[in-house]
Parts: sequence; structure tokens; C-alpha cells
Amino acid sequence: MYLNKAMIYGNLTRDPELKALPSGMNICSFSIATNRIFNDRDGKRQEQTDYHNIVVFGKQADTVAKYLQKGSSAYVEGRIQTRSWEKDGHKQYRTEIVADRVQFGPRGGSGGGGAPAAASTTGSSTQDDRSGPALPEYPTEEINPEDIPF
Repeated sequence: MYLNKAMIYGNLTRDPELKALPSGMNICSFSIATNRIFNDRDGKRQEQTDYHNIVVFGKQADTVAKYLQKGSSAYVEGRIQTRSWEKDGHKQYRTEIVADRVQFGPRGGSGGGGAPAAASTTGSSTQDDRSGPALPEYPTEEINPEDIPF
């Protein structure tokens, strides 16, 4: 079995670019910056920033282009893909994440490494919307693994 899955949460480094393919399908590209904070061998605190190229297709591309902008935070799930092409006799490469799912972060784009917000790409509901489905009530007592029927 093989697995190609990417999950990224960060801030957009540029406004999304919406284009149309010759087939008529829309494609939106943007990039996201993620930060990693760690201590080096000397115990000094270091921060490393990585930049990820993201590509979204179809209706989701329209929604991303409409609601996200530079500085917005977003959570992206997708697969990693490397494309290559020939330009001026030199082979060019680009590694990007082809998004299956994009969720918008909190407004204001303050990433901070927290959990992604639950606002979806439809733009029609947010976490504060109380008319959504109710969460199930979980039992308060301990669950015995021997009681599980599988």
C-alpha cells in the first residue's frame, strides 16, 4: 500500500490566482507559509519557515479565490505532486500540493499554531452557527474494551 497525503496549516503568502484550463475547469494557485520552532544543539531557540505551493481545482478553486487573501490562515489536505517541463532548453521542476480539501482559518490570519477553524470552503456556515447538527452525547463512565462487539 502507498500513501501520498499532505496536511498543512499556515498563512497565505500571496493572493490566490484564479485561472481557467482549456477544458473550462477553474484552477487556483497560492502558497502557504508554515513555521517550526525548535532548539538547536546549543540550546538556542530557532525558527524555520517553509513555503508550500498549493493548487485547487473546480468549484473549490472559485471559493478559495473569493474568500482567501494574503495573510489569511488556511488548513489544506491533499497530495504532493512534482511537475516538470522544458523551458529554454532547461528542465524545470515544481513540487506542489494538489488540494482535496481547504478549510479557512480564523479571520485576521493570526496563525499561531493553533487548531484550524471549522469554517468550510462553502463559506455558508461557521463554528458559531448553532443550527448545525448536534454533537452526540458521549458516555461519562469508563468503557471496558471487552464490551466492544468487534
